Amino acid sequence: MSLSPAPPRPEWIRARAPIGPGVDRLRGLMRGLTLHTVCEEAQCPNLGDCWTRGTATFMILGDTCTRACGFCAVKTGLPALPPDPLEAIRVAEAVSRMGLRHVVITSVNRDDRRDGGASVFAACIDEVRKRVPGCAVEVLIPDFKGNWDALQVVIDARPDILNHNTETVPRLYRNVRPGARFSRSLELLSRCKAAGLLTKSGIMVGLGEEKDEVLQTIREIRDAGTDVLTVGQYLRPSPDHLPLVRYWTPDEFAEVREFALGLGYAHVESGPLVRSSYHADEQVPNRG
Repeated sequence: MSLSPAPPRPEWIRARAPIGPGVDRLRGLMRGLTLHTVCEEAQCPNLGDCWTRGTATFMILGDTCTRACGFCAVKTGLPALPPDPLEAIRVAEAVSRMGLRHVVITSVNRDDRRDGGASVFAACIDEVRKRVPGCAVEVLIPDFKGNWDALQVVIDARPDILNHNTETVPRLYRNVRPGARFSRSLELLSRCKAAGLLTKSGIMVGLGEEKDEVLQTIREIRDAGTDVLTVGQYLRPSPDHLPLVRYWTPDEFAEVREFALGLGYAHVESGPLVRSSYHADEQVPNRG
């Protein structure tokens, strides 16, 4: 990793402290049901805001990821346990207790499993619909190593929103997402759109990409049929992760948003603290 000093944090990067009764309540609920959240595991800066509002993003299939992406705080290694067959029931119970009308479910990568955990995603969709009728289910899925049969299992469960993050520009994939391929992510999004799903993707900036690369990447994501786009600032979780090259300004994020809307995206969230599941219920257009 680079030993160059990080740029000073600008005044527009301010997150709410993760304290208060709402935060304590959700933390207790997650521990009581033996559930993980990406809010905690990935050190999301919006945890205080979201949990105070009573929302959280569930992370299924354990807390250990089989990949080692250079930007991500989730621990990596070979998971010690197989997927829990009862996890979907506990997720649905948490959604019910929280009174959610829109839930986001993501996962670690489980490249140790033949289907990458796709069957657990499908089970979660089914259980939430049984337990909380009317709750919109958004899944933020991995690429399943290009196993399209596994992807079809998720598609057949018909989530209300199918999200798959492309994360960065193609040139930086080797360092940022060494286990992934940009072309594979585009094909995944294209297949989901062809199946009639509402599709969504997100990228980070601040990792050394050029602005014209970002715009071209956004264009290619849209060409894959993607409906909703999120663009946010990379924040380095620790000195062991990829260095932060620069902070993009609010004006630059606004410029990116206008460019993306001009390409035909139905909805675009672009800002320093934007994350793919942050205020996700507000990001989905004309859901009805």
